[in-house]
Amino acid sequence: METLTESIIAAGWAERILTEGQLARLLDGTAQRRYNLVNRALHRGELVRLRRGRYRLAASVSGKLAHPFVVAQALRSGSYVSFESALSFHGWIPEAVPMTLCVVPGRRREEFEVPQFQTFRFLPLALNPGFFLEAVERVQLDEQVALVARPLRALLDRLCLLKRDWPGLMELAWEMRIDPDLMASLRRDDLEALRPLYRHGRMRAAIEAMERELAS
Repeated sequence: METLTESIIAAGWAERILTEGQLARLLDGTAQRRYNLVNRALHRGELVRLRRGRYRLAASVSGKLAHPFVVAQALRSGSYVSFESALSFHGWIPEAVPMTLCVVPGRRREEFEVPQFQTFRFLPLALNPGFFLEAVERVQLDEQVALVARPLRALLDRLCLLKRDWPGLMELAWEMRIDPDLMASLRRDDLEALRPLYRHGRMRAAIEAMERELAS
């Protein structure tokens, strides 16, 4: 009898994150049989449970560890990577970030510790409806797609999360060890598109202050 691991590899899904529905389509038989096969693969260490209903073959079987940003999308659909995680990904801050930080719709804050991976933290922000994915791009990683904030959006999301007043471009660059040339590359047009994004007046004031600095 073919094992679950063999079935996943034969289907060409060795590097995919799989749902219960995909496993049901892949495997014949009853739900109990599927449950037994999944548990057997988990017990042997061939399969990793990312969260309830989300699985991936272990790196020792697939030959490759999934990118954390792809895992984040599987943990909370509709979220996107932001804050220091996105800034590090784009090369705007020199430090590696020991967890994956994401913005999630709604109000519920969550955190996951996933075996073989790191900590994943999902944080809600006070955003106006219709602008959630403004300045967020689809990035191809490990043959799958993750949503990642562009640097400007990640910077502003961080200010919003910390509920901080605008510190000034150079102060922010010094604080986060961002190359001043990268700060200088920010464009007023991009800021204008983000003006209606945040609900709080503090963020609107921050964007206006940033625009004035970029214009001077």
